Parts: sequence; structure tokens; C-alpha cells
Amino acid sequence: MNRDAQPILIRNARVMDPASGLDEQMDLAISGGKIVELGKTLAQTDEMQSVDAAGLVLCPGLIDLKVKTGEPGSEHRETLHSAGLAAAAGGVTTMVISPDTDPVIDDAALVEFIARSSRSKSLVNVLPAGALTKGLAGQKMAEIGLMSEAGAVLFSNGDQSIASADVMRKVLAYAGAFNALVSCRAEDATLAGSGVMHSGELSSRLGLKGIPIAAETINIARDIALAELTGGQLLIDQISSADGIALVRGAKAKGLEVFCSVSVHHLTLNELDVGEYRTFARLCPPLRAETDRRALVAGLADGTVDAIVSAHDPRPAEEKRLPFAESTPGACGLETLLCGALSLVHNEEISLIELLRGLTSGPADLLGLPSGRIETGAPADLILFDLDTPWVCDAGQLLSKSKNTPFDGRRMQGKTSATLVGGEVVYDSHGLFAG
Repeated sequence: MNRDAQPILIRNARVMDPASGLDEQMDLAISGGKIVELGKTLAQTDEMQSVDAAGLVLCPGLIDLKVKTGEPGSEHRETLHSAGLAAAAGGVTTMVISPDTDPVIDDAALVEFIARSSRSKSLVNVLPAGALTKGLAGQKMAEIGLMSEAGAVLFSNGDQSIASADVMRKVLAYAGAFNALVSCRAEDATLAGSGVMHSGELSSRLGLKGIPIAAETINIARDIALAELTGGQLLIDQISSADGIALVRGAKAKGLEVFCSVSVHHLTLNELDVGEYRTFARLCPPLRAETDRRALVAGLADGTVDAIVSAHDPRPAEEKRLPFAESTPGACGLETLLCGALSLVHNEEISLIELLRGLTSGPADLLGLPSGRIETGAPADLILFDLDTPWVCDAGQLLSKSKNTPFDGRRMQGKTSATLVGGEVVYDSHGLFAG
């Protein structure tokens, strides 16, 4: 953040702050990397750059809890720099880097490496997640305390669930001593087996092995029970089913510190998007039935879902141009997180402020960040977007090194116009700040 950056006055924007419920046409002033004033008609000082944002929504920058990069180890897939470019274009101002890199982020030195490297490489804020177990092997607990002190903001086992209930219990209990958030993928590997899509009539018709919903719910029920036993903070990563949402809703009703995230793809797509064996739609967890998708949206609206994630998982063409069952699961999502999610608003499935809560204040609250809200003194991590701009997603035009998006060819409505991080403009598609 450059505290010497020119102060900015953004005028006539539709200011939306999910944390407070604010939704009004207002002006907002930025100085020293922070929001300094918010009001109906703010006075412009001589040193201020004035920007007319009439017709645009101004809201906190998106906070993405689930981003994979190839750095370190697989830079051909994605680097911190290219991920930062994609994030800025998508309105993401803070991204949490998953620990499943090569080497795995399972000690304090690697946490510090990611934090230090990102300062010079990424346009947006980068926060490292630490591994729950050494090498993500699910057997020996990693040094959660040391990584927490080094700057890890949450702890996960990547895309691998922890098979041992005893290891998971110890992880939750130990992490609780550091007030650390444990994020875990809910999938029983023995039930999921070699499945490649949702188990149902469609998978049978396509001749593809399915993954039953029970593979998710068995682990959710187990981990909720362990969170209750230990008092730990548990985040179910990328929940995908109606039954899973019901379990989390019940845990919250009991007052447990149990949270969940859902990917933008699972909110907006379903198993039918696999279509004619479209490998871009091969995801982990798999896209479920339409009833499950609707339940996820309802869970977002009622607060059961705490965060929407991009689940950004860049994969090169050679890993996707294969028969469906042989392709690698995963989709890039940083650039399409907001615009993909906006389809729920345009389809009148959810209100805009409810949607933005899951992208801003929801994840900020999980991590205890000062960003994710619009108030005096908060970091000026902000985005401006046009709610109605029509466009067609062209995977080849994405800024990510990999182009594996299930939204390829999809008609979209709504797009980021500008992104500010710490009061600095890091993306400006229409030259709003060029004057």
C-alpha cells in the first residue's frame, strides 16, 4: 500500500456494504490507503482526484478463501503474479493461497516465503493458508502454532480430507489453542473412490462412475461432532449438497463454531453442465443436482453459507483435453467469481446485498480482517462494477495462465469496472481513473 498515493473522491456511486446493510447513492473519499469519509455530497479538495461513478456499484473488494497457484513448484499453471492479474480483473482484492503447492506450505518458513514473495509479485493482498498435516498426508499434524505466528490465516488439508478421526480431533483441539480456523474438505475417500461426477441417473446414462452425496455428509457429520467435542473452529470447504447444508445449519443452531463455504460454480451450475463430457465441468467436489444447487443458494440467503469462493484451480490444456474420467478436476475462477455469482441476482434467486455478503464481510469475519466493509478507517480495498454489462465469457481471453473455466462460452451480465487495493488503482477497464 502506498500511503503517498493521490487521494481519491468517488462520486455518485451506489454504495453497498453488506456488513451494515448500507445501499445508497453516496460519495466516498480515500486517503492514505483508507476510507476517510462517506456521505451524500462530499467536498473535493485540491489534491483529490475526482471520479464520477454514476451507474456503478461501489462495494468492498472480494475476499477469496480458496485460491490455488502453481507457485512454488508448478509455475506453468499459475504464478502469484498471473493470479494477481486475474484477481484484480475479477474484483478480488484479497486471496488466500491454498497450501497444496510443491513444496507443501507446512512450515513457518514457507508461510513467510509466500507472504514475502507476494508483496512484489501480486497486485492484490495475498494471505497464506498453512497445511493441517505434514505434506498433506493426513497423518502427522503440522506446526500450526508456528505457522500461525508466521502469518497463516487458516489451516487446511487442501483437497484431501483427513481420513483419521483421531488426527482430525487432535488438529481441531490444537488449532483451538491458537484460535486458528480449520478448513477441511468433506469427502470420504473410500466412498468417493474413483468417482468423477455426481452419482445419479445422469452419471449412469453417461457411463461415468458417480460420487454419492453420502461421501460428503458422512465426513461433515463426523467433523461437526469433533468440533463440538474439542471446541474448535471448523470451516467445511466447498459444501456441495442439500444434505450437507442441513447438517451445517443444525450445527449453527446448536451454537457451534461451524462454518461453510461454497464455490461459485456449485451455486450457479449443476450436473447437467457436464453435458457431452465437458471436462471444464469436472470439479472436486462434483457438480450436484439442481435441488442441491438451489439448497446452496437458500443457505447463502439465510446465512448458513459464510463465504463464496472461486475455488481457483488452474489446469493446463494437457490435463483437460482428455476423456472425462481421465481429466484432472478443477476450474479457474478468480476472474469469473463476481460475474458468475451475479447470475443469481439477475435470475432473482437472491438479493445483491445477500450475495455480496458471501463475497466480502462473510469471509472477512471468518478471518478477522479489517477489510470487507465500507466504513471510516477501513482499508480502501474496493471495487466498482456495472451490474448489467452483457458479455460472453471467452476462456482464451482470461488473464489466468490456465483457461479451464466451465463458464466458457456462457452469456454473462455484470463485470468489474475498477479495483482498488489500499487506495491504489490496480485494475481499470474503462479508464475511470485515467484523468
